[in-house]
Amino acid sequence: MKRLVLALLVCAAGAAQANSACDKPKKDFDGLYCLNKVYQEADKELNDNYGKLAARLDADGKKRLKAGQLRWIEERNGSCSRRDGGAFFVNLECATSTTIQRAQFLQDRVRECASAGCQNSKL
Repeated sequence: MKRLVLALLVCAAGAAQANSACDKPKKDFDGLYCLNKVYQEADKELNDNYGKLAARLDADGKKRLKAGQLRWIEERNGSCSRRDGGAFFVNLECATSTTIQRAQFLQDRVRECASAGCQNSKL
């Protein structure tokens, strides 16, 4: 039992150190790694919310949702990324905040569907 508690404490300490590394990254790539983890979680939430909403919509709603999502992707890419010759640059902070906003928008539509009914005009 003592070994289990000690192992849990060591794991918790390691997790706390990992979290603090993202609080004050020492190098640019450390910060990039941490921001990428946040982006990945935001993207996962966006995809989950999209799927939940699509499952509640009729055919017209699904068509509008898809068209709106494709427009949003174009806007996000236009605002948060660029090509320069053979290089491709992404402003990950911009992509993350934009994705979080879109995930929240989709979550709000899911909430509306559950409470007052789906409103295709808002898609």
